[in-house]
Amino acid sequence: MLSLTEKISYLENYLNSIQDNYADSFKTDILFFFDELNESNQHLTFLNKLESFVEIEDWVDRLTSRIVLKFDEETEQLNDLINYFIQIG
Repeated sequence: MLSLTEKISYLENYLNSIQDNYADSFKTDILFFFDELNESNQHLTFLNKLESFVEIEDWVDRLTSRIVLKFDEETEQLNDLINYFIQIG
């Protein structure tokens, strides 16, 4: 079983791995949202529900896809969308 520290480290590495596609361009915004990637950051408690590195990747990929498909910068803030996604899992 992965520790929270390992999950946070993997999340950070995955968010820093940006490919040349539009969805990955939002990974930097997600990193800014989390600000500090450490165990005391309450925004990262959702990682406790994830069991593997694959689940972390899937979570990030679903979030970036949701941003691409649903985010409307005229009516909402990106931080609000990220926070909502964290809450719903």
